[in-house]
Amino acid sequence: MSLLNRLKSAVLKRVVARTGGIDLTKLDKVPDSLAWPLGRDGLGPTQRLTATREQDPVHKMTSFMGLEIWLITGYDEAREVLGNVNHSTDIRPFMGKSGDVESGDIGGLGFTDPPEHTRQRKLLTPEFTMRRLSRLKPGIDSIIATQLDETEAAAAASPDGVVDLVQTFAFPVPFLVICDLLGLPAERRETFRKLGNARFDVTEGGAGSIGAIGGSREFLLAETARQRLDPGPGLIGQIIRDSGDQINDFDLGGLADGAFNGGMETSASMLALGTVMLLQDRQLWKSLAEDPDSVEDIVEELLRQLAVVQVAFPRFAKEDVVVGGHLIKKGSVMLAHLPTASRDPRSTPGEAMCPVKESSNHLAFGHGLHRCVGAELARMELRAAYPALARRFPDLELAVDPGELEYHAKSIVFGLEALPVTLGG
Repeated sequence: MSLLNRLKSAVLKRVVARTGGIDLTKLDKVPDSLAWPLGRDGLGPTQRLTATREQDPVHKMTSFMGLEIWLITGYDEAREVLGNVNHSTDIRPFMGKSGDVESGDIGGLGFTDPPEHTRQRKLLTPEFTMRRLSRLKPGIDSIIATQLDETEAAAAASPDGVVDLVQTFAFPVPFLVICDLLGLPAERRETFRKLGNARFDVTEGGAGSIGAIGGSREFLLAETARQRLDPGPGLIGQIIRDSGDQINDFDLGGLADGAFNGGMETSASMLALGTVMLLQDRQLWKSLAEDPDSVEDIVEELLRQLAVVQVAFPRFAKEDVVVGGHLIKKGSVMLAHLPTASRDPRSTPGEAMCPVKESSNHLAFGHGLHRCVGAELARMELRAAYPALARRFPDLELAVDPGELEYHAKSIVFGLEALPVTLGG
């Protein structure tokens, strides 16, 4: 069996529950009892989510495959759950025998507990210090400038002057940045790009996103093996040079996939959705272009308001625990809903736009052991991209009514299908 087939087989097996043997990949669609928290009202959480938080920020959502599933919508309660080191994100005990390279265990930080999580994160963290990230700043600025040129050229070539900002700017900027970060050669980037689009969408059930996950990991496993022989200039090659004897190709491929997962789709969604929000507040748009001191607070508020990762990695209770006055039994699943928690008026500025220092009090990057390791890279991109866009196109406008925009349906990472705009001027 080829490595690709072993990977796909392993991923499929890992979503077959030991209680009942239900295979998520065979579901026609994810049941609404699980999928409803992935919906939004425009850019914000649905009224149902807000009402759930107001009624009880710790809500028993459903029982599925023999597991109780709890939805956490309060800010303090979400921080408590995400920060509890006694909770597990390792799904393997619930999916049968743990695997290895041969059996297809796909690795990665997101579903790994200490001490293995600690060991692997220590290898990855040095690549995301501000000192290491600073080497990417000139490249980020260059990528942004190039994509602004492409946006202008696309608008000039369009009969009505309308251009899709997702295609010309919001997606290419973080994609090219993450390719530079990983050290992917130019000739392999298009293959990699195609693998990134489908992995988060669960509209049609589990098969599509699971296949996409297997495909991207297979690509990065092959790239890691290639760079083991010829280390590139980016994260993969640097870890091999610094700590190659401490990590195998399989685990390193998982780390690279985690960097891709956390750094590409999420930043692309933030750039598109943040632009929509900014274009409805022209004063903030003007501030980005003219007041550099305002950029940091505006970016933090956009992160808080949008929180594009809708739910954090599931936490499994390793023992009975009380959260928000509820007894959550051992083995139960806890889903922290980051957008609703980040707008909890008990602990944050609430629903209204409020670009002040308090806006950094959000959970857009998660919290605790599994807080996004690439948070500072994302901030670096957003703080460079939004002002550059506002300076270049001060009269940028939506080409459609905001209510006509099409968002990703039932997607773990919230985003836009397209962002039609006119450049003005």
